[in-house]
Amino acid sequence: MFLVVFRNRKRADIDHAAYGAASDLMEELAQRQPGFISFKSYVSHDDEVIALSEWEDENAALAWRRVAEHSAVQSRGRSEFYEDYTLFACKHPRVHRFSRKEGP
Repeated sequence: MFLVVFRNRKRADIDHAAYGAASDLMEELAQRQPGFISFKSYVSHDDEVIALSEWEDENAALAWRRVAEHSAVQSRGRSEFYEDYTLFACKHPRVHRFSRKEGP
């Protein structure tokens, strides 16, 4: 697995409808990419957003980075949507699981 963590804060003056449309398009396109596993996003009490995407491997994540529509929206994000962001990417994240759910 290859994990990408995208922490960000939106600008105070963003067009929320435009951001929502761009975000929805990116999620839809990412889901169609070979090697895509999952995407989830969370907003903290201070409005920082943590977005997590999981990919089968680093090559799948890098291929997503090179998709033309994704690159265009990234540029738009820097100019119109984000106050700041940090991206973390790692191979083979250490994974520990716990679940009270009983298996079959």
